[in-house]
Amino acid sequence: MGKPTIAIVGASSDRSKYGNIAVHSYRNAGYEVFPVHPKEAEIEGLKVYRSVMEIPVALDRVSVYLPPQIGMKVIEEIARKGTKELFLNPGSESDELVAKAQSLGLNVIVACSITAIQKPKGSDPFSAKGI
Repeated sequence: MGKPTIAIVGASSDRSKYGNIAVHSYRNAGYEVFPVHPKEAEIEGLKVYRSVMEIPVALDRVSVYLPPQIGMKVIEEIARKGTKELFLNPGSESDELVAKAQSLGLNVIVACSITAIQKPKGSDPFSAKGI
């Protein structure tokens, strides 16, 4: 069984932003992380994808760090790619975006995805490093 997968949509190379903190946090928790950003090439040593559609594996989770108006532009693409969970982090959610995501059949969670990190089964619970 492989690592759980996550796309960080709105990933950032700026270490002070949550789009970067999420990349670190999920990687440290044992996830296979796929940063998504239209202009970056690499974030924290990881290849960056221009869209979730470019990611070559199935996604367990998508975590969005975009303003709601930008989220509305990518939500259909996220639905086409498919994911078990869609996190709309604080500041990325709007009633319109949540309704659209739900209408597309996505399992929407409006919460901070970093606080929802669970270590994969069989991993060492003491190996995760702090942010």
